[in-house]
Amino acid sequence: MLSPKMQDALNEQMKNEFFSAYLYMAMAGYFQSEDLPGLASWMRVQALEEMTHGEMFFNFICDAGGRTHLLPVDEPQNDYASPLDAFEYGLKHEQFVTERIGKLLDLARTENSHAAQVFLQWFVTEQVEEEASFSLIIRKLSRVKDDGRGLLMVDQELGQRVFTPPAAAGA
Repeated sequence: MLSPKMQDALNEQMKNEFFSAYLYMAMAGYFQSEDLPGLASWMRVQALEEMTHGEMFFNFICDAGGRTHLLPVDEPQNDYASPLDAFEYGLKHEQFVTERIGKLLDLARTENSHAAQVFLQWFVTEQVEEEASFSLIIRKLSRVKDDGRGLLMVDQELGQRVFTPPAAAGA
């Protein structure tokens, strides 16, 4: 059983995960408008991943005897100065999510919620991967700078990404 405080915190994080999906769809739209279909596709996959994360929180809350509460999601940023700017913004967002997951894990420990601790540990590992992924793309985009050919190569590379549901999502 979840305490009211734990339930509220998990619902808040569920909202954050769904907002992440919304943000990455907005970025996909930006990249599509910039004729960068590979970057747009990469962000669409990222959005699907974040939707799955939100569903994982939804399912956990229900399975743990809690009550889901869908909170309003703010409008995401839709425009960026450059592809590099968009990915830097994405990294900052992922760092925010990492911080929130850490605080949730701290709360689960304080409340001796062992099930929540186990559940959240998957997200701790996932956030390391998320930040590493964004950081690598930022380094690549920084290297190509204003070289259109280099940007097209990165666009082609990132367009190869496919969505694979995480095992923890029950898929």
